[in-house]
Amino acid sequence: MMFKIKLHWQILIALILAVAFGSLFPEAVEYIGWLGDLFLRALKMIIVPLILSSIISGVTGIGNAENLGKLGLKTITYYVSTSMLAIVVGLFLVNIFQPGVGADLGLSKQVEELAGTKRSFGETLLNIVPDNIFGSFLNADMLAIIFFSILFGFFITQVSDKFKNPLTSFFDGMFEVMMKITMFIIKFAPLGIFGIVAKTVAQQSDLIHLIERMGLYMFVVLLALVIHSMITLPLIIKTFGKVSPWKHLRAMTTPLLTAFSTSSSNATLPLTIDAVENNSGVSNKITSFTLPLGATVNMDGTALYECIAAMFIAQAYGVDLSITQQIIVMITALLASIGAAGIPMAGLVTITIILTAVGLPLEGVGLILSVDRILDMCRTTVNVWSDSCGAVVIAKSENETLKIE
Repeated sequence: MMFKIKLHWQILIALILAVAFGSLFPEAVEYIGWLGDLFLRALKMIIVPLILSSIISGVTGIGNAENLGKLGLKTITYYVSTSMLAIVVGLFLVNIFQPGVGADLGLSKQVEELAGTKRSFGETLLNIVPDNIFGSFLNADMLAIIFFSILFGFFITQVSDKFKNPLTSFFDGMFEVMMKITMFIIKFAPLGIFGIVAKTVAQQSDLIHLIERMGLYMFVVLLALVIHSMITLPLIIKTFGKVSPWKHLRAMTTPLLTAFSTSSSNATLPLTIDAVENNSGVSNKITSFTLPLGATVNMDGTALYECIAAMFIAQAYGVDLSITQQIIVMITALLASIGAAGIPMAGLVTITIILTAVGLPLEGVGLILSVDRILDMCRTTVNVWSDSCGAVVIAKSENETLKIE
């Protein structure tokens, strides 16, 4: 009888083997790196139709405008609250440890094309409303796609049954098909993750040398992520959700390991939906609305990281930010994290918005480039964990009975 290893154990084994392979045979990584590239391409292929069908199906499933407004308000309140709590933890720790004081600016590298990614807050808000939704589909502009999907789903509920029923059935069916395709792709996750991680490890040959200078910065970010993920969020789901944080953590093993490996909350979204529904017991009505939205706008780990990174760069340049400027950093970190795409390295690009807001040189990003990939993996895991906790809390507020109680 064949012994079948569970997916999350396959992923963990692939992670360990990838670290060993990337460390011992960095020259050979080019021969297996395509596995990771192919896996990520397959996941990116399904993201737009999955989010479109998931949100429209979720919104139409909610029913009326009153329910949609109530659920939407709860979801946004949770996302903003947890992101702000994460930022406060980060700001407190970076002021206590001051990792950037005395940092070597010689580490600075040339950062190309980052200056061109800057957007004002007004532009960011304006771009939520797409001028061409098909262009948004083409460019995977998630905020615009989510806005259109919510709008489209809501107005399906406002038309007569003659049109509402077939449209609802179509998007319900489309969502089911997309989930089938998704789970087929996910079967190849261990191979993809092996390629991704081995390639990443092989490219970090100077990491040990850099850790000597960047170690305290990494420690502060990781400590803040641990405090937020292992204290703040469990307290929230214990207090407001009345469920066991430990049981929910075990239910989320596979998506959390995948998030850590891929550094992409969007790529992990199908697994997150599957785990929260089937392992934790949250209804599809809640997951199909909260999780796709959370994968784009709820970035606790990214917000926390951006705050610490901006403060670190300021300290490295010898700039003493006032209380007012630090508040600007907090607010900007929140808004920038909302606009960050759920893809690897997205937070590194959006941090330029924060640096500009408080008048710091964009070249400061060069200070954190060398160690960003590892921190990206960790903060993405926290992003996904927060999304799942939000789904649990909101499900309990809707009086659902969960498997993790």
